[in-house]
Amino acid sequence: MELANRLFFRLYQCTNLLHKTGSRAVESEGLTTQQWAVLGALSRPESAPGMGVNELARYLMVSRQNLSGVLGRMERDGHICVEPDEKDRRSRLIRMTDHGRHVWLDLARPKINAYYAQALDEFSLGDITHTLHYLLRLLENMQRLDQGPDGETAAL
Repeated sequence: MELANRLFFRLYQCTNLLHKTGSRAVESEGLTTQQWAVLGALSRPESAPGMGVNELARYLMVSRQNLSGVLGRMERDGHICVEPDEKDRRSRLIRMTDHGRHVWLDLARPKINAYYAQALDEFSLGDITHTLHYLLRLLENMQRLDQGPDGETAAL
């Protein structure tokens, strides 16, 4: 258990430093790591038609409440638009605007790539592959912990 404690503490530290140093990497674009994650999710080809708020929250593994404030700021800044879903007028779809796409592709992505290069300095391709493999296994286990007794994901 001591080794497990050390592992989870290091993950906690990495998370905190990711938010701090990652936000610093994109702050000149007016972004935070949370906004970077939203733009990254919306930049995927399958997200082009838009993503529902619940779908986006599930994908990012955040609560709808936490996502709400981030989306409001991003809409205010012109990075995203929130529109009614034509299939279900009660639902809203989040899409990246042309301005948001410019910020993401032309301004933020080069800085994010440089950040990745610095953060992964001295990691071999094998190191990265193994780390990703183990983090995905840990994520799967933690998702099982998040499942309620009825198999539904608990509220974050």
